[in-house]
Amino acid sequence: MTTVGAARGPVSVDERWEQFHRRGPYALLALSTVISALSMDAFDMPRTERYLAGALVVLAVVLQLCWDLTRDGRPMRRRDPTAAGLVYYVLRTVIAFVLTWLNPLFAIYAVLGYFDSGHLLPKRAVRAGLFVYAVIMSGSQSGGLPPQDVLQWALFAGLLLLNGSLTLAFAHLDRRESEVAAERAATITQLEQANARLEQALAENAGLHAQLLVQAREAGVADERRRLAAEIHDTIAQGLTGIIAQLQVVTATSDPELAREHLTRATTLARHSLGEARRSVQNLGPTALDHDTLAEALKKTVAEWAERTGVDARFTVTGTEEPLHDEVAATLLRIAQEALANTARHAAAHRAGVTLSYMGDEITLDVRDDGRGFDPLVLRPRSGANGFGLDGMRARAERIAGTVTVESEEGGGGTAVSARVPLVRHAAADHHPDRRR
Repeated sequence: MTTVGAARGPVSVDERWEQFHRRGPYALLALSTVISALSMDAFDMPRTERYLAGALVVLAVVLQLCWDLTRDGRPMRRRDPTAAGLVYYVLRTVIAFVLTWLNPLFAIYAVLGYFDSGHLLPKRAVRAGLFVYAVIMSGSQSGGLPPQDVLQWALFAGLLLLNGSLTLAFAHLDRRESEVAAERAATITQLEQANARLEQALAENAGLHAQLLVQAREAGVADERRRLAAEIHDTIAQGLTGIIAQLQVVTATSDPELAREHLTRATTLARHSLGEARRSVQNLGPTALDHDTLAEALKKTVAEWAERTGVDARFTVTGTEEPLHDEVAATLLRIAQEALANTARHAAAHRAGVTLSYMGDEITLDVRDDGRGFDPLVLRPRSGANGFGLDGMRARAERIAGTVTVESEEGGGGTAVSARVPLVRHAAADHHPDRRR
């Protein structure tokens, strides 16, 4: 069974001091009362003084109870001096002084004045209050008040000098502690203000980041339109022009062999143009991502590629999979397809590996093979390139603020293509049934 004390954890220094200020007066008063009662005969206290001491002990208990009710549970070390606190301090000092006058051992109770003078008295009165308690302690240590002979007066004066010096030192240390606490509080306030400004700056940066993403997407859409227009002009439009030319020859000739030859050419051009049209349409939105996540689509792509080419290929996912923005997923899928296509055409590889890594704020795609490799310096990216191959992969990654790096060694060192892009999550991932994991 777990106790309440065990569940609270370690007690702080302030809490220990607060416990002392609450329970210490009663404990010290009880201890000094018991010891003084046992030593009454040694000090030869008259009966009237004994009765007076008992009455003062009861008065001290009542005063302490009233003070505890006045505090209303507020911590001693976290409150400013008040009139009630000043009255409590003065009355307790008078009681302690009279008790010590009657019996020097009541100084055990009087020692309380050293611990709470800085919290109950105004700053200007702290030294005076400490001096009064130095007088009380010196009288007790010298044998009682008032001193009876010259030797006791000399002893009292020496002890007063010592206790007064100690109280001044304690007052100085308490003042320094208060100054350090004030400086610490000011530093904490400055840190809180700095954190507030930092949070505001982070919020502004988040807004700018979102705005930049929107602008980047708009720029990517415009770039994709330009790319598609260039592909239509360079492939489909030219193919249609060639088909028209071949059909014009067919309609203008009466030679069956020549007509059959041009019809064959027109058919070939039509098939080629159809393939180019399908490829261009697929580049706008891969059908593989219609119902699968990027990891699932890559896994199927790698499996189909391995079956088609006969190359031993494996797919691996590292990190925690997250739903990706459509543009990010489409870009990485196209880069993987192009890299695998290059491996099949040029590498003559026996093994290949595709790794998709989720790395916090970015995602990495690595495609490696053990083929014959090439010299990357020979195939430098061309400015404004719209074609396929390495230039096309780099262009695709740059559209979403990513990069593509190639490591290869000519003569059998293999090739590694690595694409790193920001991890932009899908806004409606939690509501899209096909993208839930």
